[in-house]
Amino acid sequence: MSHFQAVYVPVGVPTYHMETAQQVFEQSVAAIRSVTDACACPDSILLSTEDVEQFLDKAEPDLVIFQNITFANAAYMETVLHKTDCPVLLWTLPEPAGDGGRLRLNSLTGTYSAANMLHSGARSYEYLLGDPDEEDVRAKLRATLHAADVRKQLHGLNLAQVGEPPEGFAFGSADAEDLRKAFGVGLVNVPAEDLMAAARAVPDEEAAAALAEVQSATVGMDRLPEKNRMDFARLLLVYRKFAADHNVSALTSRCWPDFFTDYGTPVCAVLSLLTDDGIAGSCEGDAIGALSMLLGMRLSGKPVFFGDPVAVSETENTMTFWHCGMAPAGLADPDGGAVIGVHPNRGIGPVMDFGCMPAEHVTVFRLGRQPDGSFRLFLTSGRALKRPKQYQGTSTVVELLSDAGTLVDRTVRDGWEPHFVVAYEDIRTELLALARMLRIPVCEY
Repeated sequence: MSHFQAVYVPVGVPTYHMETAQQVFEQSVAAIRSVTDACACPDSILLSTEDVEQFLDKAEPDLVIFQNITFANAAYMETVLHKTDCPVLLWTLPEPAGDGGRLRLNSLTGTYSAANMLHSGARSYEYLLGDPDEEDVRAKLRATLHAADVRKQLHGLNLAQVGEPPEGFAFGSADAEDLRKAFGVGLVNVPAEDLMAAARAVPDEEAAAALAEVQSATVGMDRLPEKNRMDFARLLLVYRKFAADHNVSALTSRCWPDFFTDYGTPVCAVLSLLTDDGIAGSCEGDAIGALSMLLGMRLSGKPVFFGDPVAVSETENTMTFWHCGMAPAGLADPDGGAVIGVHPNRGIGPVMDFGCMPAEHVTVFRLGRQPDGSFRLFLTSGRALKRPKQYQGTSTVVELLSDAGTLVDRTVRDGWEPHFVVAYEDIRTELLALARMLRIPVCEY
C-alpha cells in the first residue's frame, strides 16, 4: 500500500494585503508541519489557477487542504476538482479586526465560493475556521488528516466472514459489493467447519507453544481442562494463519452453537486475542461490527470493546456493555488482569471473564444499516468507569455525556443493531470526518 499524502493549496490574488497574507501563509505551513510530515506545501501562495494546476501536476493526494489566504474565485477550486479525486479540507482564516480601512484578506467569501463549487461537484469536504496558532485548529487538522489516512488504509484490506451468523443475527451480514463500493474493503468467506478441521490437525507441540504464550498474558487459564486449553490454542493458530494468508484486517466468526457442540471449545478467546494482535475480531457473525471495530482500532491506535447494551442506570447516567466471553486482554482492568473463565450459558472455556479498564474518554459507535441497505453511523461518547465485572463474561460501564434514558429511547426507536463498539479514546471528530469522506450519514446521540 502506498503512503498517505496530503497537499496544502493556499490560494489568493495579489490585490489584497500581501504582507498579512504572507504572514498567515508562513504560520499555516508551520501549523501543518507541526502535525504531519506527510503534506506537500508550496514555496509561496498560489496566486493564479495556473499556479494551482502546476503545483498539482505531479501530486496524487489523499487529502487537499485548501485555504483561501485571500479571496479567490471558484475557478481555483474548480482546478482542484479537475486535478484531484480525494476529500478536501476547507480552511478559512479569520479577517483581521476592521478599523475602517481596507479589507485585508476576505478569506471567508473565498471559502463560500470554494464550498459552492465543491457542493456542485459532489465532492466531500471538511471545514475549519481559525488562526494557524490556535490549538483547536491544529487538533482539527490532525483529526482530519488521520481520518483521511484511515480512509486510504481501507482500500485493499480484507474482511473475513467465518461461517454464517447464527439464526436471528443476520443484521451483521456483509455483501461483497456493498463493502467494496462503500469502503474499498474486500470480503473473504470460509466455512467455520474448515477452520475447525484445520485446528484438529495442529500438532500438540505447536499448540503447547501457543498456549504458553497466552497463559503468560492471562489469569486462570491453568484452571481449565487440558483438552479445552489445547483445542483453544490450536484454533488460535489456525485463525492467525488464515488472517495472515488472506491479508485479513478484520474478521467475524460464527460462534454458537457450532464451536460448543461440534468443536467442543469456544472461539470467544481466539477472537479476543486477534483483536489484541491488531486484527478486529467480532463474534456472532457481525461483519459490519468487525468493520466498525477496525475503524475504532485504526483511529484510536488501541484495541476496542465489542458488546451488547445490557443495562442502563438513569440515576448514574450509565450504560453497561457486555459480552459473554470476548474482549481483548489489553483492555482488562490492570487490578484484576485478563481473567480466563467459562462461558456463562454453556459452562465451557476458555473465554474472557473480566471487567475492562477505566478511561476518561471513550467513544461508542457502530456502522449500521438503513432500511434500504445503505450505511449509517451511530455515535456517542462518555467515560469508562472503574467497575468490577458486572456479569459473567466481559463488561464495561460507560458514563454518558448524553442523557442515558433518552439515548436508549431514541436508539431503540431508531432501530439500531444490538452490538456496539467502545473505543478507549475520544475519536468523535475523526469519526465524523471519516463518515463525511465516505458519504455516510451520522446519527449523533
